[in-house]
Amino acid sequence: MYRTAFASFVLIGSVCVVFAQNQASDKSAPQASPAEFKIPADDSKRPNPVKTSAASIADGKHLYDSQCLMCHGKDGDGKGDLATDMKLNLRDFRDAAAFKDTTDGDFFYVISKGKGDMPGEDDRLNETQRWNLVNYIRSLAPKSPAKTQEAKAKDDKPKDAKP
Repeated sequence: MYRTAFASFVLIGSVCVVFAQNQASDKSAPQASPAEFKIPADDSKRPNPVKTSAASIADGKHLYDSQCLMCHGKDGDGKGDLATDMKLNLRDFRDAAAFKDTTDGDFFYVISKGKGDMPGEDDRLNETQRWNLVNYIRSLAPKSPAKTQEAKAKDDKPKDAKP
């Protein structure tokens, strides 16, 4: 009886050691890079059927505050509490230049399907709600990208000054 108990103890101990070694080697092994995220062309070209209005933006803000703020931040700066805790590097929705090539269809697709650690909302929010979120996110950035320091310096130079 002692032999059987001892053999079982040795077997269980060996399995635990092998498991621990596999766990340690998994952490040190290089992680495969995630597949490139690509939005289908038809989805990217999809027009926003919801007109930008005060009501749409207000509805989008309400949804943003309850669904997105924890990661994307109160003002859309990408520095929400959860993103900070998870060490995520999210883009700033207030930076028009960062999203100059992003279509409304692109935003809608990511909101619907998710991206990386972000879950999709297509099973929780209806289409109009998701388009309202797009309209709200668009409202966070100024209408034109901020000028570069060089462009600002040119504008500040007197008209009759020599180059």
